[in-house]
Amino acid sequence: MWSLETLGRTRLSRYFFLRDFMHSEISAFHGIPNIPDNPDAVITAGQALAQNLLDPLVETFGPITIRSGYRSALLNKFGNDNKLNCSRNEVNGASRIWERTDPHGNSGACATIVIPWFADQYDQGRDWRDMAYWIHDHLDYHEQYFFPKLAALNLTWRDNPARRVLSYISPKGTLVASGAEPSETLNERRNRYADFPPFRAIKYPPLPALLNRST
Repeated sequence: MWSLETLGRTRLSRYFFLRDFMHSEISAFHGIPNIPDNPDAVITAGQALAQNLLDPLVETFGPITIRSGYRSALLNKFGNDNKLNCSRNEVNGASRIWERTDPHGNSGACATIVIPWFADQYDQGRDWRDMAYWIHDHLDYHEQYFFPKLAALNLTWRDNPARRVLSYISPKGTLVASGAEPSETLNERRNRYADFPPFRAIKYPPLPALLNRST
């Protein structure tokens, strides 16, 4: 238990620790531990996800919520076997199973997130594609997958990103195919999110200078 507690305290980025991504309702309800098989690989993939994708979101829109993140292979297999919205282990490497690569040897990590700033706008009728295109134009993501509740999305970082965007929100399906250019021009996309906050404009208090303890 103490080793797991120490692992959870591992800092992945300025704003996130590994423990933020380890909670699972499946794990809690069914009593299946969500413990990594390869902690070093999990940390490496998690650092890339948090630093490249999640930190910029925090510094643009304020705090974000992690709905779900890492799953161990054992937990993910249980979720798939019992139809709990988990893909097969064979296709979940470099996604939910952070310590496993995908079939092409790419490393990656996925988390389901909610951006409260945008969720409030979405609740008033704003188009989910406004956020999808903002992410596409600002972040080096692998995949975005949007859901109707709270405009939550699966956001994935991966080596050799495909940069595809999909959604269960109307219009459902593929917005941007792997390796393809969006159907809307850059100017059209920028018009969609022209009222968004400036990129990474939120400045948190700097660390104070170390006290001179020699006096």
